[in-house]
Amino acid sequence: MIRTIALAYSGGLDTSIIVPWLKERYGARVICIAADVGQGSELDGVRAKAIASGAEECYVEDLRQEFVEKFVWPTLRAGAIYGRKYLLGTSMARPLIARRQVEIARKVGADALAHGCTGKGNDQVRFELTYAAFAPDLPIIAPWREWDIRSREDAIAYAESHRIPITATKEKIYSRDRNIWHMSHEGGVLEQPAAAPPADLFMLTTAPEKAPDEAEEVTIGFVNGTPVAVNGTGLDAVDLLTALNTIGGRHGIGRIDLVEDRLVGMKSRGVYETPGGTLLYSAHSELEQLVLDRRTLAAKDLIAPRYADLVYEGRWWTTEREAYDAFVNTTQERVTGSVTLKLFKGTASVVSRESECALYDERFVTFGDDDVYEQSDAAGFIRLYGLSARVRAIRDQELAAAQRERETKAEQPASLAIA
Repeated sequence: MIRTIALAYSGGLDTSIIVPWLKERYGARVICIAADVGQGSELDGVRAKAIASGAEECYVEDLRQEFVEKFVWPTLRAGAIYGRKYLLGTSMARPLIARRQVEIARKVGADALAHGCTGKGNDQVRFELTYAAFAPDLPIIAPWREWDIRSREDAIAYAESHRIPITATKEKIYSRDRNIWHMSHEGGVLEQPAAAPPADLFMLTTAPEKAPDEAEEVTIGFVNGTPVAVNGTGLDAVDLLTALNTIGGRHGIGRIDLVEDRLVGMKSRGVYETPGGTLLYSAHSELEQLVLDRRTLAAKDLIAPRYADLVYEGRWWTTEREAYDAFVNTTQERVTGSVTLKLFKGTASVVSRESECALYDERFVTFGDDDVYEQSDAAGFIRLYGLSARVRAIRDQELAAAQRERETKAEQPASLAIA
């Protein structure tokens, strides 16, 4: 018998109606767990709202620092990008939230875990793979896979009938997810791929055409692949990302519109805002290009999409991810330095990059006089480098000559052949 249910709670439409539904359906007490991963004012009054909805208690956990340091930075260092565009903001947060939910569930003696993910989305997989890793003994309740509510309109009607305050309306029915890394927008008019996102959809970024008419430069410093400074000022993880979000958002940086492949097999459309993250990916990639050799870069580029798939699919708590991190950590030992970007109306272009570990050396690449590179050495290198092509060409020539000789003999008159 289920007596206590630990619910992953956001205070949004879905989880708000789940509290009374769980009480009605199971007759159990409901303990809510709300994770602060950088939603800002969205969490204002969330505990009071949960209790007003029928929860016995609501734990509000500040996970921002851990989220950035232990989830965002490793994914950034790996260069992981899903679907050529998506910087994995929602995907990275779920394993952390779900793990903390399990920890509190153990603390309060919960008999079951619950989440508000729909049966069509990716988040149900991310939550439940984490549950499997940390609480395989606890049953899972996923109301969207059980109840009669079939749409967000139904959910709104349920909330209204139970007098549960919500911000979603039938006119503005977007499903949004926000954290310190990004903000996602789905649903409503966005379900039509041919429809442009409404101007009032965006919340973190200025429209590029309305961004400042003067460019702004920002310098990002890294140590071993981890961001540590903005414009020469050392900052902790949360403050650094917050600063870059403000700077990037001001210039309309980080908007993407993506038709993505969900894990469950369907395509969906999402509009994402990741201002600070976009700047960090650009700067980090540029610094790697300066300090890593081409074969290491190529190997890392093979790992990046696998890492992205892993994060997107909720397989964070796996040996696979730990192995990838070990590889990435080795590649990042020399990724120390700074990159300056110029921001202007939605674009971020590289202005300069520098590192004590740079493999670029002007003494070798200059077109002026130098005494460190013997240009005549290139002849021997090219001869060996092209040896296989030359051997094949020589062999082709020999085969062609032999064929011509055979054809010539075949064309000779019989009398000449007898003579």
